[in-house]
Formats: sequence, C-alpha cells, structure tokens
Amino acid sequence: MFSRGAFSVFKQATQGASAKLSAHNVLLGASVATALGSGASLYYLNQNAAHANMEAEGLHPADHPFPQKKLFGTFDHASIRRGFHVFKEVCSACHSLDLVYWRNLVDVAYSEEETRVMAAEYEYRDGPNDNGDMFDRPGKLVDPMPRPYANEEAARAANAGAYPPDLSLITKARHGGVDYIYSLLTGYCDPPAGVKVQEGLHYNPYFPGGAIAMAQNIFDGVVEFEDGTPNTAAQITKDVVTFLNWAAEPELDDRKKIGVKAILLFSTLTALALWIKRNRWQTLKTRKIVFNPPKNWNVKK
Repeated sequence: MFSRGAFSVFKQATQGASAKLSAHNVLLGASVATALGSGASLYYLNQNAAHANMEAEGLHPADHPFPQKKLFGTFDHASIRRGFHVFKEVCSACHSLDLVYWRNLVDVAYSEEETRVMAAEYEYRDGPNDNGDMFDRPGKLVDPMPRPYANEEAARAANAGAYPPDLSLITKARHGGVDYIYSLLTGYCDPPAGVKVQEGLHYNPYFPGGAIAMAQNIFDGVVEFEDGTPNTAAQITKDVVTFLNWAAEPELDDRKKIGVKAILLFSTLTALALWIKRNRWQTLKTRKIVFNPPKNWNVKK
C-alpha cells in the first residue's frame, strides 16, 4: 500500500509532467501555424507580385483559361492548326522554330498530303550531288521549319541589334508560360506619363524593363482563318500561343492519357490489395486467445 506522502508526491509529479506536455503542445502548434502562415504568404506574394521593382521585372500575367492547362485538359487541335497559320504568316518573318519538323504536324493539325504540299513551298540547301555540288530542292517532311535568317548576325543586323529568339520552347522558357506569352502579345499600350521609351523600342508592361524591340504585330484581321473563326486579335493570339505550347510540349496529350490510365490501374490495384488484405487477415485479426488456467492452479502441494 502507498502512504499518503508517497501518493502526494506521485500526484505532483504527474501534474508537472502534464503541464510540461501542454506547454510543449502549445509551442509545437505555434510553430506549425507559423510555418503554414509563412508558406501561404510566400505563395500569395509569388502569385500576386506587387513591389517597387515591378517595372524592371514586368507585370505578372493574368491566368487565362487555356484548356490544356486543366488537370485532364488536352490541346484544341483546331486551334493548333490556326496557330500554325498565324505563325507562318506573321511570326516566321523574324522567329525560327528549329526543333519542329514538318513531319510533326502530320495527324496533329494537318494530313500528310497537306503537310507535304506546305513543305514543298520552301527550298532547302542539300547535297553534295554526284558532281560534288550543293543544290536546292523542295522541302520534305523530314526537314525542319525554315529559318528566316542564316545566322544570328544576320538576324541582329535586320532587327537593329535585337535577336529574335527561337520559339520552339518559348512557353517553357518564360516564367508564366502561355499566360505570359498571351499577355505580352496583347499588352502593348502607350507608356504612362513620365515614362520615356527609346527610339526603336515599344512599351509593353509585361516585358522586363517595359521596353521591347518587337513591335506589335497582331491586330484584328491580320490573318484570315479558313474555318471561319472570327479573326480578332484575342483569338489570333490565343491560337498562336496554343500552337507554341504544342511545339514545346507535343507529348502533352499522350502524357495525360497515360496518367489517366495509370490512375485507374493503381486505383484498381489498391482496392484489390485492400480487399485481399482484409480477407486474408480476417481470421487472424478476429481470433481471440483465451488462457484457461488449470483448476488446481492455486492448490499448494
């Protein structure tokens, strides 16, 4: 039996341990809350950047509802076709698309015959022939998209020193992706009061520094769509950005299809594993072990 003094000591020790445990829980909860609050604040500031150096970095683009950005969304292939038409008529005058070949368009935006006809409209340097001479030939499906300039020096000389970037991976190479490219192409405006733009540059608040060498090239009616889609500046920009997104991620549709199949497969396997586990272990988990001592357990011999 415990004495009254021993019981009092035990009670005090228990209360002290409880108090220490409660203080520890409070500190732990405060730490977790601080970490979560800091993370949420950083995420909000990253998504809604507003600071004194905004002009030097460019405005943060708005979130535009491109269907391929959704979890299970895929490309609008009619938009890819229209976007390539815009690229060929407008963008290809200055920008290259080195990582895209004519064959990549087959069964994505055009049929094989349509693509062959488009490729044949351009001439490519090939050779040498049997005489050792280089020659020009019509384009084939295996050829890359034609380059507007022979080299970087020629491109800079034709654009007042500015070098038009290759657009093959432009939506992945720029922070903001398709939203940034769309905002940039539609964001040209007059500079605000007090802002001076050098000659040969154009004001665009989404471009870092606010001054870009590329002039605005997309306007209402700048191209005509063969399917009758309204050729507004917003629609034209949306289509060419969709095409550029496809050029950077041509595997996106297949990747998402494989992802859906993987989710269905692993969900089925998980359900099957849970069912097997429950049935296999049911007899063990529900088993009751009982100890029945002998009747003469306490009998002293």
